[in-house]
Amino acid sequence: MKHRSHSNFHRSIEGKSLMVQFGQAGLKPSQIKKAVNTMKTSNVADVTSKQCADVLSEQRKQHKGKEFYGLIKHFQDKTLVDSDQYFVVDLSDDGYPRNIFWADGRSRDAYTKFRDVVVFDVTYMTNKFKMPFAPFTGVNHHGQSILFGGALLENEKEESFEWLFEHFLKCMFNKYPKAVITDQDKAMRNAIKKVFPKTRHRFCSWHIMKHETEHLRSYVSHYSDFQETHKQWVNSDTIEQFEATWEVMRSKYELENNSWITDMYNQRIHWAKPFLKDTFFAGMTTTGRSESINSFFDGYVNSRTMLNEFVVQYDKAVESRRAAEEDEDFKTMNSRPVLSSVHPIEAKAGQCYTRKMFETFKKEWTEAITNLTHETKGKTTEESTYRVGQLDVDKKYWRIVTFRSLDQVSVTCSCAKYETNGILCKHSLYVMKKKHVKELPSHYILPRWTLSVRYKLGSASIGLGKMNNENGVSAYTLWCVRSNFTKLIEQARDSPSEIQKVNTILISLLDDQTNRKKSTSLENISQGSCMGVSQIDMMSQLSVRDPLGPSTTKGRPKVASRIRSSLEAPKKRTCSYCQGLGHYTTSCSKRKSDESLEET
Repeated sequence: MKHRSHSNFHRSIEGKSLMVQFGQAGLKPSQIKKAVNTMKTSNVADVTSKQCADVLSEQRKQHKGKEFYGLIKHFQDKTLVDSDQYFVVDLSDDGYPRNIFWADGRSRDAYTKFRDVVVFDVTYMTNKFKMPFAPFTGVNHHGQSILFGGALLENEKEESFEWLFEHFLKCMFNKYPKAVITDQDKAMRNAIKKVFPKTRHRFCSWHIMKHETEHLRSYVSHYSDFQETHKQWVNSDTIEQFEATWEVMRSKYELENNSWITDMYNQRIHWAKPFLKDTFFAGMTTTGRSESINSFFDGYVNSRTMLNEFVVQYDKAVESRRAAEEDEDFKTMNSRPVLSSVHPIEAKAGQCYTRKMFETFKKEWTEAITNLTHETKGKTTEESTYRVGQLDVDKKYWRIVTFRSLDQVSVTCSCAKYETNGILCKHSLYVMKKKHVKELPSHYILPRWTLSVRYKLGSASIGLGKMNNENGVSAYTLWCVRSNFTKLIEQARDSPSEIQKVNTILISLLDDQTNRKKSTSLENISQGSCMGVSQIDMMSQLSVRDPLGPSTTKGRPKVASRIRSSLEAPKKRTCSYCQGLGHYTTSCSKRKSDESLEET
């Protein structure tokens, strides 16, 4: 016999608490129902999806109008355990939040090691206010995606991007990213040019290919050889080849009439391979990294996620990413590489690279020792030049490799894999083996692909002399000193005598600083992570309001849990009868018209 109370589990404190916890973990009501029914006692009636949805709705109502307050409270609480956290809000004159940016201490630490390439993309709806989520994504030493910081934006206008990039730069110790990959958005491009003038800006190759299909369809249908010529132009190996092929195309196909391809030619330094061979991109050519991050968040947030819930879920997603990184660290430290040969070049790579990056190297090495051959182009006492490739591949696709071995071994290849990916290509490795190089030269092993850059708590032992500038102590130096100071206290806290010793030294140093004629400028401190803390402290004294409402974004659907990235965009309907877009054969008016004519 069941008591009436047995059917009211969803109304009990225990039941509601359980459902809210699962809801905060990103589960849908149907998923919560299954989880709760599995965990509860047998004499309690099963809960339904509607009951779960009602509990979540009731919980959300309690936070109505207080979402932004909850978001700030979350960052205030985090600051107590992470003094290096950075958080800033852009408020309107009326006190409404417009743009929000944050990055925790570990993300900032990661940026100091992996700022060589940053992917920035805005494709994600995260909450009922429809504020686009804009993550800054990088690549770690295992080739995994990592987050440098996150932002919620009011819109996708140039001034919003400028505000965001300026604060990203302040957060990251005024260290510019060396390269950034984005789509072709004009507002984003202009903001990058203003705020990151020293950064190499690359357009996402996938977006360009997508637009090529749209804008060049008429040329492909009118000229039988256009597609092949265009392919040769895009895949040009040198700048000279690129420019020569362009002149042929421009004249032969009258491309001046096509404003899109002319505009793309004018912006060639942002996407054409010959112009990007001197820049490291960690093997990336698209914003797929950012979009994969967005997909990763699908398990945690949806279009109804409240602002205060989103930042909690963001942290959970980031922790999951970091756990995966630590797993790879563990594998590298506790396993031996599986070698495909007994050559010392491969053995050295196995010792130095992380396991994931060694697998990348091994593919190149295996190709080098099994599938390649060469022709000698020229030889002097100082250098040798070879054309390297596969016998079954046309020689026009072979690569030019130059080898020198005066002071140290130097090898360059026309494919520029090392320059762009940071791993020696098979062509270079083939020549090094042929020239009897006994060991992989250390200057070809990038530290960013080794365990030397793995995250260690309180490991900011940077060469301070190198980090200062003519204007005084840099924000980065202050951050490093503070990290080391925190580490010192943590190590001495279990010994009263050691803590007393630290305190005595500090008092002495403070006295010295007090006696200095020129005190340290407060501005230098505010450029570090303290800026984020002071911002939060000030925010708690304001009349905190939620955003005004759903923001207007570029080409966004009115209803969407997540904005579909371009890589996931559904294909347009194409009629197999008339080749028209937007319908199928079953609803084709031309087919129906033709059939009716045949009947008559």
